[in-house]
Amino acid sequence: MNFLRGVMGGQSAGPQHTETETIQKLCDRVASSTLLDDRRNAVRALKSLSKKYRLEVGIQAMEHLIHVLQTDRSDSEIIAYALDTLYNIISNDEEEELEENSTRQSEDLGSQFTEIFIKQPENVTLLLSLLEEFDFHVRWPGVRLLTSLLKQLGPPVQQIILVSPMGVSRLMDLLADSREIIRNDGVLLLQALTRSNGAIQKIVAFENAFERLLDIITEEGNSDGGIVVEDCLILLQNLLKNNNSNQNFFKEGSYIQRMKPWFEVGEENSGWSAQKVTNLHLMLQLVRVLVSPTNPPGATSSCQKAMFQCGLLQQLCTILMATGIPADILTETINTVSEVIRGCQVNQDYFASVNAPSNPPRPAIVVLLMSMVNERQPFVLRCAVLYCFQCFLYKNEKGQGEIVATLLPSTIDATGNSVSAGQLLCGGLFSTDSLSNWCAAVALAHALQGNATQKEQLLRVQLATSIGNPPVSLLQQCTNILSQGDKIDRRGSKIQTRVGLLMLLCTWLSNCPIAVTHFLHNSANVPFLTGQIAENLGEEEQLVQGLCALLLGISIYFNDNSLENYTKEKLKQLIEKRIGKENFIEKLGFISKHELYSRASQKPQPNFPSPEYMIFDHEFTKLVKELEGVITKAIYKSSEEDKKEEEVKKTLEQHDNIVTHYKNMIREQDLQLEELKQQVSTLKCQNEQLQTAVTQQASQIQQHKDQYNLLKVQLGKDNHHQGSHGDGAQVNGIQPEEISRLREEIEELKSHQALLQSQLAEKDSLIETLKSSQASGMSEQASATCPPRDPEQVAELKQELTALKSQLCSQSLEITRLQTENCELLQRAETLAKSVPVEGESEHVSTAKTTDVEGRLSALLQETKELKNEIKALSEERTAIQKQLDSSNSTIAILQTEKDKLDLEVTDSKKEQDDLLVLLADQDQKILSLKSKLKDLGHPVEEEDESGDQEDDDDEIDDGDKDQDI
Repeated sequence: MNFLRGVMGGQSAGPQHTETETIQKLCDRVASSTLLDDRRNAVRALKSLSKKYRLEVGIQAMEHLIHVLQTDRSDSEIIAYALDTLYNIISNDEEEELEENSTRQSEDLGSQFTEIFIKQPENVTLLLSLLEEFDFHVRWPGVRLLTSLLKQLGPPVQQIILVSPMGVSRLMDLLADSREIIRNDGVLLLQALTRSNGAIQKIVAFENAFERLLDIITEEGNSDGGIVVEDCLILLQNLLKNNNSNQNFFKEGSYIQRMKPWFEVGEENSGWSAQKVTNLHLMLQLVRVLVSPTNPPGATSSCQKAMFQCGLLQQLCTILMATGIPADILTETINTVSEVIRGCQVNQDYFASVNAPSNPPRPAIVVLLMSMVNERQPFVLRCAVLYCFQCFLYKNEKGQGEIVATLLPSTIDATGNSVSAGQLLCGGLFSTDSLSNWCAAVALAHALQGNATQKEQLLRVQLATSIGNPPVSLLQQCTNILSQGDKIDRRGSKIQTRVGLLMLLCTWLSNCPIAVTHFLHNSANVPFLTGQIAENLGEEEQLVQGLCALLLGISIYFNDNSLENYTKEKLKQLIEKRIGKENFIEKLGFISKHELYSRASQKPQPNFPSPEYMIFDHEFTKLVKELEGVITKAIYKSSEEDKKEEEVKKTLEQHDNIVTHYKNMIREQDLQLEELKQQVSTLKCQNEQLQTAVTQQASQIQQHKDQYNLLKVQLGKDNHHQGSHGDGAQVNGIQPEEISRLREEIEELKSHQALLQSQLAEKDSLIETLKSSQASGMSEQASATCPPRDPEQVAELKQELTALKSQLCSQSLEITRLQTENCELLQRAETLAKSVPVEGESEHVSTAKTTDVEGRLSALLQETKELKNEIKALSEERTAIQKQLDSSNSTIAILQTEKDKLDLEVTDSKKEQDDLLVLLADQDQKILSLKSKLKDLGHPVEEEDESGDQEDDDDEIDDGDKDQDI
């Protein structure tokens, strides 16, 4: 404590010495008194002195006060006095500090006493345990003291609380306290606790903080609430900002839906209180935290969709179009809507359908663009509208097409009753306000960003400049404004207008050879650019020179050599003669070296402190990074290298087309394989069903065999008995039994016949299924342009078809055998009927019975014949199926042969590509070796490669040198 004693020693003696002695005596009483009342009175006295004599009380009494917290926890009054005293020592009461020096000294004292207090981590743990006390006089001072510690030295105190068991959970209980002052101060405590600490933020979020904070906001009246709502919103921002885990938890917990009532504003929006403005501003910022462009794309997209589904976006658009909204809230609402719709097609489509409540209704986009090109509107509002328009067009080809379509002649409203977005952009592009020029140029550039189709469509736009003169294209008008503004007065010309037009032209011409051809078709454009780049101008004009160099480089790199006077080679020769390659590359580098370039490349939102800083657009900085390197390489390349590169590009494009073709073939093969697999699985199921049917038939045949053998034995016994005993009574006694057996046999045959008929029906359905599948397979094979990709899968399919064929053959054999055995059984029955003797005394009765048996046998024979016919038809259908299987096998063989041919063609093309690459590598190596030899001989290689205008003596020297090299 030497530094504290030094501070105290610098003060005046006299009365101070008396107070020091008093504080020392009180500390002695706290430390040595055995009576609780004496210690309580001493601590109360220290509390009364702690505000005025903060340094002395802190130096002498802090250790004793901590000891009181440890030993006298049973008495809440003395604990409350001790906590209040420590709070007075550590906290910085700014209201009582009047002078700047005293304020700084107070802040130093607070941090120094905090450092002394937390030097023993047990002190913070002790304070956390005291917060569990429900007594108001203990809990509330404890919350205030811990909040002050976190404000003074946040990170070390956070670390102590983080490692303390249940430390964060104890603090979360404060939000559930029924006493509002403790709950509100608990919110302030959690604000300081969660600041810049991701681990604590996650713990607080999973301790159900979102639910409790949203409940508090609802209880306090949402945006109409007081300072408590503001504190809760700040705490929510601490938990969600730059914390992807908490953002995902907030979305999955369906808490986004609970934000919708925050933005329900009434029809009368006049007379908003300052607190309501602050609350709504924080609520809008909280929405932006969830959909910030810096968040992971997946998390942002899911939050955007949730906001649309719950109606939050619709509520924000209602505020956007409402009247009487304060200017700062309207600006922040525009920025919030911008990020909610950015890159989300569903939200962008909804925003395009929003109309302003005017008569007649106008689209919200048109109303916003009217504010952007109006120079009387606040600068911040105009920047917000530009950001909204950019977010609406971000990755939205449909929206880009709709904006460009409003400029085309076929879609312009001839009556002039309504103003379109394209007309507003053109009006702002050619107005006298430089800020409107820049905003309109950037907005129009975003309508072309990454969309080659709309770049070509915009070439059709014609503008009527004056009465009696022919219309001029939009591209030509932009270049005319650039050249005329430069000729009139360079000093008076507005740099913002020229920069905006150049950024628009660079975006327009990049990746669009047709637009480059239109630009070069005007013979005045190239001389204007070269003249701008070649001049030595001041620092203010260096940025324009860099943009002109970029535009000329784009005209070279994306040139398709369709104009003879402005081919790539001729433009590079022009740069070499009039500017110089090194000077051109230096001027091109002025863009990325500008002080405002890096600022614009950080965030998509155009956030400028004043109009003078509005120079670069975020998306344009990406374009510069992409093109600066390739343009530099294109400038230094020779014509031969360009030709070789074009040939390589064409070859690669051809190979890419081949690869794409084979990819499509592979996709078709995959589909075919899936269909064939499904057919095979279906056939397997049918095969299993047929196998079960065959097994049942075999068991039934075995039963018939057993019955036949039994009948045969019985017939043998009857014949032997009739030969030894010829009386008619015994014959008449045996014959009814035999007839009954025959009846049973007939019934069994009928049941068996019914079973065979059901099996025939199942086989008929199977044959129909096979026919349909075979027909579909044949049609697909006939329409396919390529064979199956995997030969192993084709072989497996062949094996499965062969197995199916063998199974069908075995089934036909079983049916034939069943038919034969049925015939044998019928013959046995007929023989039995004929072998029964008939005597005279029972001749009439036996004749009637025999007639009945013969009738039954004839019916059975008729049914057997029908069964034979059905079996014959089944065998014919089986033969047809076999033929179809043979044809499918031949088709598979043909397809396999075609696949082998295609594989050979692919192998040959790969070999040709490898040979071409080897030749290109050898050629590059030879060129490098020749250049190195020329350099060794002291000749500048670049001048010889590109100019070719040297004198005769130099040619002779070069020829001699080359002969020596050879």
